[in-house]
Amino acid sequence: MKIENFVFFQLSIYNSPFSILHSPFSILHFNLSFSISHLQLSILNLFPLSIFKKIISGEIPSYKIAEDENHFAFLDISPLAIGHTLVVPKKETDYIFDLESEEYKMLWAFAQKVAKSLGEAVSCKRVGVAVIGLEVPHAHIHLIPMNRVSDMNFANPKLTFSSQVMEETAAKIRLQLEKNK
Repeated sequence: MKIENFVFFQLSIYNSPFSILHSPFSILHFNLSFSISHLQLSILNLFPLSIFKKIISGEIPSYKIAEDENHFAFLDISPLAIGHTLVVPKKETDYIFDLESEEYKMLWAFAQKVAKSLGEAVSCKRVGVAVIGLEVPHAHIHLIPMNRVSDMNFANPKLTFSSQVMEETAAKIRLQLEKNK
């Protein structure tokens, strides 16, 4: 294996109040090496991708509504209403208020475009907006077509639609997005 495929670490532990070694003048010194592919595997196992990052990458299929360089919108597979859409930044950030100010503004501008088209494509009085963020550690905005306030209650049973209905709904919203450009 080529030398550039390895990472070398040198670790020294000196006798200090914080050291695990308590004998006078003790020094523990050793080298660690491992392949970069092993390091990448270890890092991925320590920090697994969120389900949304897997959807964005195409690893998990979705009913995509819209995408740009920084954002992705897709139908929620456990919706509160037909057309319930999730809007996420591609940059994986757990808490929406941890986004940089410009990223935050751009996310809401993208969500606004999707919401307007969603409201025109799906029969509803309004498109409700919710940011909860407890169920998936990736910032996201819920856009939910609604006819009454109770349509936004996340304690309501989740609905199930056939894949054909989900794809037809996504296609209607995408078509409306194209018309609104």
